[in-house]
Amino acid sequence: MLLGGRGSGKTFAGSHWITQMARDKPEKRIALIGPTLHDVREVMVEGPSGLKAVCEKAFRPRWEGGRKRLVWPHSGSVAYAFSADDPDSLRGPQFHHAWADEFCAWRKPERVLENVRLALRLGEDPRLMVTTTPRPMPALRRLLAQNGTVLERAPTAANAEHLSPRFLEHLKALYAGTRLEAQEIEGLIVESEGALFRAEDLARARGARPATLERIVVAVDPPVTAGGDACGIVVVGRRDKVAFVLADKSVRGMSPQGWADQVVAAVREFGADAVVAESNQGGEMVRTVLAHSNCPVPIRLVHASRGKVARAEPVAALYEQGRVVHCGAFPALEEELMALGAADGGPSPDRADALVWGVTWLMPAPKAGPSVRWL
Repeated sequence: MLLGGRGSGKTFAGSHWITQMARDKPEKRIALIGPTLHDVREVMVEGPSGLKAVCEKAFRPRWEGGRKRLVWPHSGSVAYAFSADDPDSLRGPQFHHAWADEFCAWRKPERVLENVRLALRLGEDPRLMVTTTPRPMPALRRLLAQNGTVLERAPTAANAEHLSPRFLEHLKALYAGTRLEAQEIEGLIVESEGALFRAEDLARARGARPATLERIVVAVDPPVTAGGDACGIVVVGRRDKVAFVLADKSVRGMSPQGWADQVVAAVREFGADAVVAESNQGGEMVRTVLAHSNCPVPIRLVHASRGKVARAEPVAALYEQGRVVHCGAFPALEEELMALGAADGGPSPDRADALVWGVTWLMPAPKAGPSVRWL
């Protein structure tokens, strides 16, 4: 992955790498993915730093517009163009390598990336190169935290001799002294204000489930409307002052009875001791529908008296302390956690809310000062 500022030479670097793969190694199949097909052709293929420009004339590839592909006649390698707006177009093909340009400008980065990885199945060493100006988005943070990702950075100043002095002056005038200066000029990820959960903490949280647990709960964040938001259903256990996230069973588009049945199924599957459910949406209705599903354990209703971010802060601190373990891969849940507090107006973080309720119930914050207990 190459994170670079504006005009730092990211496209040139991607073109040079793909040229090496295609020209020097025979019959390679390559995917070129840009924000749109227009971007692939005009920037990645035919742009001033694109694949045709960086290759010497004797080995220059040929663009076949009708088939949306670039052909290197001397080596037999072929690169196919794909738009990030159409993730399903990457289903079926298979490749040795892929180049993803301006990843942070994609509208559906997670879906595209999933299909690209499934398509990289040719040869002994399939590789993906990502070139982008960074943004504080969960998909990028998750990719950076994964094993096997090699990160390089390129500030705009590194390519200054190939840029107009007026362009550099404009960038400095536009961003100097702002939070975006590091992002747009230095190629650094600027964390959004208020973000609680970091990708490195979530990556470090992966671990195995212990043989026994002291207590297990199924935490539920009910949807506001039937068929609308997801119903967050997360299974959490505790042992030795550590919380273990066992499963994310969240569902979407179900009736109240439908998601209640899923909650009870999770209780039985994991041998939970209780159900912890938020009562702000529906109140006693939550208890009623769970009872109708023959819930075999006590139902504990909790009421949110503070905002989502305030409730999540103690849980984020537990992640920083290494006291929460994810017993499996939960990408949708982790994406919601990383988005908590980072921005407004996004999808409702139902999975993250359920996890916060479950961990808070099992790992309550210590009380400040002395207390009185009635006997």
